[in-house]
Amino acid sequence: MGAAEEGVRGDGGTGAEPGADREFLSLERELSLLMRRARASSGEMARQVHPDLEPAAYGLLVCLDDGGPQRATDLAAYIGVGKATMSRQLRALEELGLVSRAPDPADGRAWLIRLTPDGRTRFRTVRAARRAQYVRRLQGWDRAEVAELARLLGQLNSSAEG
Repeated sequence: MGAAEEGVRGDGGTGAEPGADREFLSLERELSLLMRRARASSGEMARQVHPDLEPAAYGLLVCLDDGGPQRATDLAAYIGVGKATMSRQLRALEELGLVSRAPDPADGRAWLIRLTPDGRTRFRTVRAARRAQYVRRLQGWDRAEVAELARLLGQLNSSAEG
């Protein structure tokens, strides 16, 4: 697009609203692309864990592997879904043999969800392959840059919680 066409659009060629902050428009564009790719990647990784695993349930396996046994209500709050959705996802994971439930020793009325040994093995195999992909894709990055990206994404995730 030439300068004359940019002048006709009046947005500097971005397709943005006049006066919009370029940094936030760029952030929106990059996050949208990242999320689309992450959804596709999660679907593939979920199928690698188990052919019948829903992509949305992959995040539950991450939580359980990282945090150990947890209550369904805590998992629902962390993922940001309702109790009914969480119950459905956990039931499916149980049927696939990836998670199990056991009474919570701190509260006999509650249940703790944990990865089964098979679920842990399957998940960790896929997670290691994903980590190897990150290492390959970011091989030209300095480790400090990778750490900074992780820190900034963590900060973004934390701000989304509140």
